[in-house]
Amino acid sequence: MAKNSIYRLNVKKFKAINWIVVGLLIVLIGAMVIRPVPMLPEKDLVVITGKVVEIYEGGVKDVNLKLEGRRELFYVNRGLQKGLNLQELKAQLIKEDITIKYPDHWSLLNFNKSNLHISKIEHRGKTVFTEVSN
Repeated sequence: MAKNSIYRLNVKKFKAINWIVVGLLIVLIGAMVIRPVPMLPEKDLVVITGKVVEIYEGGVKDVNLKLEGRRELFYVNRGLQKGLNLQELKAQLIKEDITIKYPDHWSLLNFNKSNLHISKIEHRGKTVFTEVSN
């Protein structure tokens, strides 16, 4: 009978350890999913240039841009709340070459880096949008 009570005690400890491990995994995965985009200095941003083929609203007041020949979607998070206007952007940037600067950022929700957060947009040497502080 003593063996039986020891066995039950070990099973209870084992179950508690499993719950602790599962809880820690959930916290770790949650941290990877909701990891915020870093605000980097301009010198640390990735720079690309391309021709704008499409501009539209997406997400929650986001401004989305597609560049010719690129699979990625570039977006200004809450761009419409930050003063950008879709009609003005379309008139100014469609079929035009622009420079986009963005942080090299990875998260579990964007594991293949197909949606890239724009930190700065330049057109003809002028800044169209920036959230970069030098």
